[in-house]
Amino acid sequence: MADTASRPSPASTEPAPPAAKRRVGNLAMVWRYASRYPVQIAIAGLALLVSAGATLWIPRTFKMVVDNGFAANADAGRIAPYFQGLIGVVVVLAIATAVRFYFVSWLGERTVADIRTAVHRNLLRLAPRWFEENRPSEIASRLTADTAIIEQVVGSTVSIALRNIVIGIGGVIYLFALAPKLAASLLLGIPVLILPIVVLGRRVRRYSRTSQDRLADIGSIAVETLGAMKIVQAFGQETREGDRFEAAVGNSFASARQRFALRAVMTAMVIGLLFGGVVLIMWEAVHDVANGSLSGGALTAFVLTGGIVTGSFGALTEVWGDLLRASGAAARLSELLAEEPEIAAPAVVTPLPQPARGAIAFEGVRFHYPTRREVAALEDFTLSVQPGETVAVVGPSGAGKSTLFQLAQRFYDPDAGRVTLDGVDLRDAVPAAVRARIAMVPQETVIFGASARDNLRYGRWEASDDALWAAAEAANAAEYLRKLPEGLDTFLGEGGARLSGGQRQRLTIARALLRDAPILLLDEATSALDAESEQLVQQALERLMANRTTLVIAHRLATVRAAERIVVMDDGRIVEEGSHGVLIGRGGLYARLASLQFNDAV
Repeated sequence: MADTASRPSPASTEPAPPAAKRRVGNLAMVWRYASRYPVQIAIAGLALLVSAGATLWIPRTFKMVVDNGFAANADAGRIAPYFQGLIGVVVVLAIATAVRFYFVSWLGERTVADIRTAVHRNLLRLAPRWFEENRPSEIASRLTADTAIIEQVVGSTVSIALRNIVIGIGGVIYLFALAPKLAASLLLGIPVLILPIVVLGRRVRRYSRTSQDRLADIGSIAVETLGAMKIVQAFGQETREGDRFEAAVGNSFASARQRFALRAVMTAMVIGLLFGGVVLIMWEAVHDVANGSLSGGALTAFVLTGGIVTGSFGALTEVWGDLLRASGAAARLSELLAEEPEIAAPAVVTPLPQPARGAIAFEGVRFHYPTRREVAALEDFTLSVQPGETVAVVGPSGAGKSTLFQLAQRFYDPDAGRVTLDGVDLRDAVPAAVRARIAMVPQETVIFGASARDNLRYGRWEASDDALWAAAEAANAAEYLRKLPEGLDTFLGEGGARLSGGQRQRLTIARALLRDAPILLLDEATSALDAESEQLVQQALERLMANRTTLVIAHRLATVRAAERIVVMDDGRIVEEGSHGVLIGRGGLYARLASLQFNDAV
């Protein structure tokens, strides 16, 4: 039976959960990663409490200065200790704030690093099918832009929010101690302050999510265009690509403008309500001072504390907006963390036999690509390749040749039938164990932006330098590798830009040699090479194929004349099978394909 894992939904079209769940649940995900560092959290929390306490102590000191320094019989010596104490409070406030800033920033960076690592590791588990339905460039944006938002929130916003909450609550308590009637009037205005935050905050959250999606579109277009710059310029599409990028930037700006315009309205409402209320309360406070029910020092302390409390609650509007943006970012990252690999080891694993034989078989396989369900890539396909045998697969484009490689490496599971390796159904084995027995040489070379050494070691990471050079010699790659400026430590550039096509292909062959796997999947690698490079690559391939089970996809029939068996495919089925001479004599599809490439078809 085919794998029954549920099909992953494209991340960008995943239905959004209810607002409350999205807000609480996604920020809880961030907290799970931050809570791994309780010592740093405790130090930051303690520093926050100390700095908040020092901030609230300043108005009390001014109260003592005013009440004792402005009396008729005031003595300058009596108020000196208060100023000395105030200097001490400022020193404590400075130190505590610095400690809080350091540890909160550390938490932000560390939490984001952990989230990025976790998301990336989960992405590495997903099947290629998932990446066909989700753009890698958009995913990269989530790992950068979205995590940057979370870093800001964890490393700054949350700390500011907690500090303002502590100062606000402590300030309200002190206000009640100074003037209960005035404090009660101030407190009654808080619901009026909260209302616009709640009502407008929901719309800000929606706009934040949309804005982040548009930002991801910008990154996707930039990566795509810059990665294909030669094609863009060769076809004279610079203007069109510039217009497309400008349109994406315009959409992002329009989305962001909606968000910050709404936040501006919300901020204006909150600040207006806050300071308007403070003015009215201070008006009443002046009357209390005039009739002697409130001292001048108490009024001074009330004004200072009221300003601090007002500023604290006012700052929470900005904090709330940042939290809403972080909620959207966390939602997008949570989707990536929640993705489960469609191709995974079964609950009960069948171990592959030891030692490896290298037999591979397709038995009655039917397969449709998920994105092309209307067309069968393989239909009732049966093929058995014996250990050490070389089988060439030929056929027109779209016949299903590459699909064999995809199924053999278990990047997909068949809809019907089965694929076996040394007699074990691939769905019953661990995918990594299956792939460990296969070496792959693709037609389109993949060279990483790293050193030649690391590109070679991709075949076997623990390989010694002697093994690397031995593989390079066998692949006819050692000569040009020795001529590189820093030998194996030379950086090869993005996609191996510093190498020619033939050099890149020989490097991938050396990588496959180093893997030393019993099965070789070879997507013909010589079709785009010049004669000299093709000869060197062909010699390397012959060494690579020796004593291995080899399945070759052949685009140029000249390379498969010597194959032990040639399988001809069309429309996902085997239509002919035999040696080169036998197939030519039959006059079928192979003969017609050969007549297009050879003058001497016989």
